[in-house]
Amino acid sequence: MIDRINLDILRCLRENARCKASDISHKVNLSVSAVIERIRRMEAAGIIRQYTVLIDPKQVGNDLTALMEVSLEHPKYYDDLVDMIRRHPNVAECHYLTGEFDFLLKIITDSSASLEQIHRTIKSIPGVSATKTHFVLKTIKDEVAMLPDHLD
Repeated sequence: MIDRINLDILRCLRENARCKASDISHKVNLSVSAVIERIRRMEAAGIIRQYTVLIDPKQVGNDLTALMEVSLEHPKYYDDLVDMIRRHPNVAECHYLTGEFDFLLKIITDSSASLEQIHRTIKSIPGVSATKTHFVLKTIKDEVAMLPDHLD
């Protein structure tokens, strides 16, 4: 389903999800109706999952980003931790890992006091055996929609 034209359409949408089909059609040399049909097919196939807005956390008062590694005593605690993480408004990302720690959380919040409270909340979840927190000093790259760099 991903050919060169679809990849070009996705690049246009990644740059600006509000890009008009007519503008995309000029860039990819297809009719507007063909562009719309390709977008609909990619939506139906789950390639395009959603359209969203990117918010600068600092502009809305969330000046602190931290990465927290979390270990569980036993896999039986997985579901409870995941349920809490999904509901927590300050956890932007959660990744299940191999290695020393079981999860890596990206936490975005407004202060170290808030991060301390989040840390206490996570540590109090039954089964959490260890955490390790890293403060992000500067984000060098933050891509939200990755595309293949080439097609075979």
